[in-house]
Amino acid sequence: MRNKRVLFLVEVAIFSALAILLDVIPFLSFKLWAQGGSVSFAMVPVFIMAFRWGLSGGVLTGVLLGIYQILFGAIMVTPLQTLLDYIVAFGVIGLAGVFAKPVWDAAAAHRKKKLMTWVIAGAFIGSLFRFLGHFVAGIVFYGEFAPEGQPVWLYSLIYNGGYMLPAFIVSTIVLGLLFLKRPSILTQSA
Repeated sequence: MRNKRVLFLVEVAIFSALAILLDVIPFLSFKLWAQGGSVSFAMVPVFIMAFRWGLSGGVLTGVLLGIYQILFGAIMVTPLQTLLDYIVAFGVIGLAGVFAKPVWDAAAAHRKKKLMTWVIAGAFIGSLFRFLGHFVAGIVFYGEFAPEGQPVWLYSLIYNGGYMLPAFIVSTIVLGLLFLKRPSILTQSA
């Protein structure tokens, strides 16, 4: 039991560090907007932890990624915006972990279509909730950047959707390739 807990903590630390590296290394991240938002592989390690360890692994890895984002030069307007845009938005990526058990079952049964269905569903849920965190922060804290006459909600939708949809697609493709080729990634062994 103790070895499994140690393995969990070590993996959270390693995968969250890998996530921030995948976001800050220039050729692995494509910045779309001046005020932030990029298409990168940063969500992939968080999703892997969510599918390996469930909610606790995913959420904790995502929260650490959010903290690293703050340390690496986040745009901070207010403490509430920082909490919502970084800690909450990156932590909820780990909600993909609600599908960990069906993912494990599909991988163990060698049911590739079912595996991909659950992986896509989990990545969608994690990406959707991350988007919602950024979307709300965009409405509340960045409305001044909306073009004249454009509703703030539409501005936030376009801005945040413009990088979150491609990030979801890229992450899902990478996860699919990883899990179909190496389903053993989904198991923990202490």
